[in-house]
Amino acid sequence: MTTHTHNFDTDVSRLLDIVANALYTNQDVFLRELISNAADACDRLRYEQVLNPALATGKSARIHISKNTAARTLMIRDNGIGMSEPELRENLGTIARSGTAKIMEQVKDKSSLNLIGQFGVGFYASFMVASRVEVISRKAGENNVFYWESDGKTGYNIRPASQIESDLLLEAAGTAIILHIKDSASEFLIDDKIKQVVLNWSDHIDVPVYLELEDLPVNAGSALWTRPRDTITPAQYSDFYHHIGHVFDEPVMTAHWTAEGTMEYTALLFIPSMRPWDLYDPGRKHAVRLYVKRVYITENVENLVYPWLRFMRGIIDSQDLPLNISREMLQRSAIVEKIRRSVTKKILSELSALSQKDPAAFDTFWHQFGAVIKEGLYDAVEHRDDIFKICRFFSSYQDSLTSLEEYLSRMKPSQEDIYYMTGEKRESLKHSPQLEGFTSRGLEVLFLTDTIDPFWLQMVSAYQGKKFVSITKGDINLDRFSSSKGEAAPVNTPPENHDHIEKLILFLSQELSGDVGSVRISKRLTDSPVCLVADEKGVDMHMERVLKIQQKYDPQAKRVLEINKNHPLIQKLAFLSTLDPKPGSLTDGARLLLDQALIIQGEPVNDPSSFVKRLTRLMESSLAA
Repeated sequence: MTTHTHNFDTDVSRLLDIVANALYTNQDVFLRELISNAADACDRLRYEQVLNPALATGKSARIHISKNTAARTLMIRDNGIGMSEPELRENLGTIARSGTAKIMEQVKDKSSLNLIGQFGVGFYASFMVASRVEVISRKAGENNVFYWESDGKTGYNIRPASQIESDLLLEAAGTAIILHIKDSASEFLIDDKIKQVVLNWSDHIDVPVYLELEDLPVNAGSALWTRPRDTITPAQYSDFYHHIGHVFDEPVMTAHWTAEGTMEYTALLFIPSMRPWDLYDPGRKHAVRLYVKRVYITENVENLVYPWLRFMRGIIDSQDLPLNISREMLQRSAIVEKIRRSVTKKILSELSALSQKDPAAFDTFWHQFGAVIKEGLYDAVEHRDDIFKICRFFSSYQDSLTSLEEYLSRMKPSQEDIYYMTGEKRESLKHSPQLEGFTSRGLEVLFLTDTIDPFWLQMVSAYQGKKFVSITKGDINLDRFSSSKGEAAPVNTPPENHDHIEKLILFLSQELSGDVGSVRISKRLTDSPVCLVADEKGVDMHMERVLKIQQKYDPQAKRVLEINKNHPLIQKLAFLSTLDPKPGSLTDGARLLLDQALIIQGEPVNDPSSFVKRLTRLMESSLAA
């Protein structure tokens, strides 16, 4: 009998130590996780038996918990799908297939960990109470039984199981987990303690859990979603959420309903309060399980849930799909498509109701998942209006989030557009020079800082007849708006040095011709001397930066340099532009204006070395004066 020994790498060993000794304050969770995993294995076998009747044994799914006080062992056995040798290595020998380094970043703050749900390490909670863990498993349809063993520190061993070990399995397939209980966890060798944990954490499990040789299961053993809603307590919903999602946070919203009529299904869905660590991983799948007539089918039906609802957890139980439907047919099923539309409409409606009923809870949801929801504005046209109802944005009006309805209610009487500004950080946008003219006139501007924002704006031109307009693009006419103090907006009447300004614009246009498309007097600026904006037919500036990074975009249209004709610096440069020959300080000033406009946009200057030299000359001249 050959035993293969495998070592854990350093990060895995450190993580196991944290899981075992510092992560959880309530040791009960280890049993809950093992029961939950056993129930999942039974669900998976039910589905495989539908597709392959040869796997059917005629016996119902069950979980058994037994103890040996003398040997100080606790055993959890199921007659589920079981694991092959490769699956034992994959499922029990590797933590976080995306890399343990990501986990170790999370564990730095132990007070905010949610590792079980985020990284799938629930099995390893066993080492909280066990000095050694043994796993014996046979995959359904296979003859070989394998044995896995680890102390949770140095590594793990795997080999074919002996006949005595194989006899511990309940039936032809399944898994037995044997925990060697530490002295500090002796309470888990007491029947009453085990019953209490099962009732507290696993009463909702749709697989009966038996203790020792008792004839009746400890738990209710019925599918929670099939019970009437008024008979289910908030605690039971919470426990089921923890079971179905392998998470430890509390859901911010629970939606439980039954659809009847032309299409029949039951849904029990949860919105988490914490985002999973891989929420923005392109390969992440949704976590909603599909059942057919209470038989678990799969959680990998891509078109059951929109990608922008991939954070949802729960189950959907269809009465219309056939039990023997293949996964390939599910991907093309018209019934699944109808369920998705119906579920999406219901969830968006529930979220809209939550925003009115419990704004604080809704804000929690939006801060965690708002950026993902907005992906639906890009690719779910039929749900766009409902998505807009729950969308929230930061704006120049207030520090808290605002809805589009609230924005429309505050629009100026003559305002026809919804003004917005895209960028990476809200604090930077709040101090942008392009914002000055809007702020002085009391015009509210939305701050859009999520990566998806520039993309959905390309697909959506307006909301309730009001066009979305970027304040960093084109020549926006602000003269028709009075200032926020009630005075008339400044009229662009030519000042006494009008000729000087015109000459400066001509000089700047020539000097900066390779870097800007044109130079013009700004209606946006009130305090700053200069800013850059995109041409009317060009790409919004933030979108341009995103495309440069992601798609190596090469913009054809150059940006427009706008100057504030009333700013002292511009007036001084305008005077210098009338001198003949033109002083060198005018050329330096022109270049520094462009560099200043780039810097405030968070972009690098075109020539850092020349920028430093020009700035040095300016400082020397200023100090000499």
